[in-house]
Amino acid sequence: MFGLGGPELLLILLLALFLFGAKKLPEIGAGLGKGIKSFKQGLKDIEKDDNSNEKKNLEENAKKEDASSDTSKTA
Repeated sequence: MFGLGGPELLLILLLALFLFGAKKLPEIGAGLGKGIKSFKQGLKDIEKDDNSNEKKNLEENAKKEDASSDTSKTA
């Protein structure tokens, strides 16, 4: 994890506590949590849209191939 051990993480947490104060840290943590959740949801939505678009394209291509093979059989 980027070479961060226990002492380094403790130092970072103490600096954050010193900079923002004990009252502000829970608010900052909640905001970060909501932001991360929103980001993950956005990634899932994009992936879902990509999959549905890909599925539509495959279905359209299959229909075109069927139509072209039907016309070549009749000709």
